[in-house]
Amino acid sequence: MNKKQILFPFIIWLFFITIALSLGLTINLFFLFNFGYIGTCGAVGMFMHMKKYKYARQITLFAIGLYMFVYLGIITKENLQIEGFWLVLFNGIFLATVIHYLIAKIFGPLLFGRAWCGYACWTAMILELLPYKMPKHPRKNISFIRYIVFIVSLVIGIILFLKQVPFMGNIMYYSFIVGNIIYYGVGTLLAFVLKDNRAFCKYICPITVFLKPASYFSLLRINIDSDKCISCNKCKKVCPMDVDITDNSRKRHNGTECILCLNCIEECPKKALHN
Repeated sequence: MNKKQILFPFIIWLFFITIALSLGLTINLFFLFNFGYIGTCGAVGMFMHMKKYKYARQITLFAIGLYMFVYLGIITKENLQIEGFWLVLFNGIFLATVIHYLIAKIFGPLLFGRAWCGYACWTAMILELLPYKMPKHPRKNISFIRYIVFIVSLVIGIILFLKQVPFMGNIMYYSFIVGNIIYYGVGTLLAFVLKDNRAFCKYICPITVFLKPASYFSLLRINIDSDKCISCNKCKKVCPMDVDITDNSRKRHNGTECILCLNCIEECPKKALHN
């Protein structure tokens, strides 16, 4: 058994268990369960996926995505949408939503890149069920839209904070529901129009604005052994995020878009790719 098939999932698990124990024993026992569950699901899912168990990543995506969307979002009414993050941040509430963003989307990617997108996102969880698993056309030059959406979400957060609207809890709860319906609708429409399940992730999702900077320095990333590579480009053809995986440079084309789906590793005929 390849040591990395154990090492990287173990590092992910250890990272989340450390957070679970630190926050669970000092702030609230809920964090012990929350991060323990997410870390264990993520680590086991990554290990099973690296061992080439079919649908291991997709099962992990549903195990974490449904937990966060249904339990955290709907049952406990934590608004994990970006507008909810801005609002609680401005109000100085350093609890679940802010901690989630700091760990999964701002600092965590220094360790595991955009694994959030490939193993935990409840939007991608649904969009990956659509028929266009591999993009049918070259990537469009419209990624700037995500920055516009990001700025709009920030402005909405500022307005809600300054206005101090009554019944803010109910407003944020229903905005979470409506926001996700919009995300699913726009994501599905884009997938069919552009024939690409991940079009929403590439062009619209504002969360990627947080994810990309730290992902550039990610410890966990795909590398290539140039001596083994035969330039068949099969790895590029199976990448849902259009990453030039044949370039080991941190500046490789779309390098911060990698979601660690590992399709490239599985497809490489010479086993030239590794993580």
